[in-house]
Amino acid sequence: MKKDTAIITLTDATFDEAVNSSVKPILVDFWAEWCGPCKAMEPTLEQIATEQRGKLKVAKLNVDDSPRTAQRFSVMSIPTMILFRNGEIATKVVGAKSEAALMNLLASFI
Repeated sequence: MKKDTAIITLTDATFDEAVNSSVKPILVDFWAEWCGPCKAMEPTLEQIATEQRGKLKVAKLNVDDSPRTAQRFSVMSIPTMILFRNGEIATKVVGAKSEAALMNLLASFI
């Protein structure tokens, strides 16, 4: 049973439509099940998704399940978070960050 979440799950098949059709900036977290720092980011991303609802969308893409999209954006390390605005990369963050540090990086884009 999936818990209620403000985070959207993306795949290779759904990525382009979700990112290109989003009128709000969309932060995509590239992650994997086996990645400890990725797991550590989950509560932070959930918090941001909830607090920024209406201003920012937050999505996750599992790099093991959707390798084409990860390769397309040269994701070499995870977690990597890429903020898209109007379908274009606005900024890229590599590695686990605190909520304050992540919001600091995102603030000028949302």
